[in-house]
Amino acid sequence: MKKKREIAKKSTPDVYNPKSYAKLLEQIKTDIFQTQLRAALSVTKELIMLYWRIGKTLSEKTREEGWGAKPLDRLSRDLKNGFPDTQGFSLRNLQYMRKFAEGYPDANYAAAAAQIPWGHNMLLLDKVEDSAQRLWYIQQTIEGGWSRSVLESWIESNLYGRKGRAITNFKHTLPPIQSDMAEQALKDPYNLQFMTLESAYREKELEQGLMDHLQTFLVELGEGFAFMGRQYPVKVEGEDHLIDLLFYHVKLRCYVVIELKATAFDPRDAGQMNFYLSAVDDLLKHPEDQPTIGILLCKTKSKVKVEYALRRCSSPIGVSSYETRIIKSLPKNLQSKLPTVEEIEAELSSAKPKRKK
Repeated sequence: MKKKREIAKKSTPDVYNPKSYAKLLEQIKTDIFQTQLRAALSVTKELIMLYWRIGKTLSEKTREEGWGAKPLDRLSRDLKNGFPDTQGFSLRNLQYMRKFAEGYPDANYAAAAAQIPWGHNMLLLDKVEDSAQRLWYIQQTIEGGWSRSVLESWIESNLYGRKGRAITNFKHTLPPIQSDMAEQALKDPYNLQFMTLESAYREKELEQGLMDHLQTFLVELGEGFAFMGRQYPVKVEGEDHLIDLLFYHVKLRCYVVIELKATAFDPRDAGQMNFYLSAVDDLLKHPEDQPTIGILLCKTKSKVKVEYALRRCSSPIGVSSYETRIIKSLPKNLQSKLPTVEEIEAELSSAKPKRKK
């Protein structure tokens, strides 16, 4: 019997494929991570719904018995004593629970809010009064995976009031699903206050400012924009035509041409954009890509002029304005009287005190 066992042992050598093992390990680790994440999200959701139920009770007590800070303070101490290992029962947090319940009187709305962290909800309760706006920011946070700081930044820049507000002809030039997604990808106005321009700036200064702050500009554009190039050449009949900024949108699956204007919208701008879009569709677009979209970023715009210019245009174009920080330029006669950098440096050098011997 012993001999048979030894033979059986030798016939099943301990050999495995390293690549196959690595794949198996990664698969198991991914499963564990996703399970942990789901468990954490489930706990967070249950905790926030507990906060909502407590807040609802506190709101009723406030309404019926006139509860103020004193009974809440006592309740806070008693809950801390009763659950010494559990955080979240401070006076401040109890007040937020009440505010949360009053902000979402419907349990379904509260359940939607419970899908994001409590800190995000506290921020929304402080910064956004309208419940419809809060629910919109909640949905955007879920879809974009926003951190609390990112959410705060978008609230302060009034993303809700800007997103999907550009004037476009997308409904007439794109399929319904693509049209809705494209409209939501645009804003009006764009917040470009991360850069400073002189009052008499030109398009090249605007373009250079965006390139100097490209990462911030990509954040302002929104999720999905991938930068392809600046002054991107498209050759038509042997002549290069330069696109200000070219992007590819990974969700819309299409190229996006952005033309910058340091002046108000001119109807002729739509004709130039139509030319660029046609060229990109013919020369760059992959057969599986969606039609190229154009965005005209103008200093200002007239709604009527934009609508007239786009009404019979067959290319998908959106027109938005932008806001940036402006400093007044010095008059030219004063600029000539100012000392140069070299003159200032020379003056400073001559003014240095001499060392005593």
